[in-house]
Amino acid sequence: MNTRTSRSMVTFPHVFVLPGYPEELPAGDYEVVTDEERLQGLSFEAYRRTATYLTIHGRGKHAGRIELRPVSERDIELAISHGRNIPKDINDSEAALSPQEELK
Repeated sequence: MNTRTSRSMVTFPHVFVLPGYPEELPAGDYEVVTDEERLQGLSFEAYRRTATYLTIHGRGKHAGRIELRPVSERDIELAISHGRNIPKDINDSEAALSPQEELK
């Protein structure tokens, strides 16, 4: 059976969690690895996704370690959309502050 692997990048705008993993992951760019197998017996070339992984680079005492975490495309979409729904911090509000008056 013929297989192929493709790689793409996804950006998470805020910290996020993945189902099945307890810790939060930092915002940033992550590589997504997708494995597919070729479907046999068709009159055209077609592939079926067999696995999707998110590449996690170790931090702190695990620096230099790379982990491939199995995820679904839905997990990735939910993590990205959750980041879009996080309310802005109060310090990021667009309300204007009045300048302090100079004391004489």
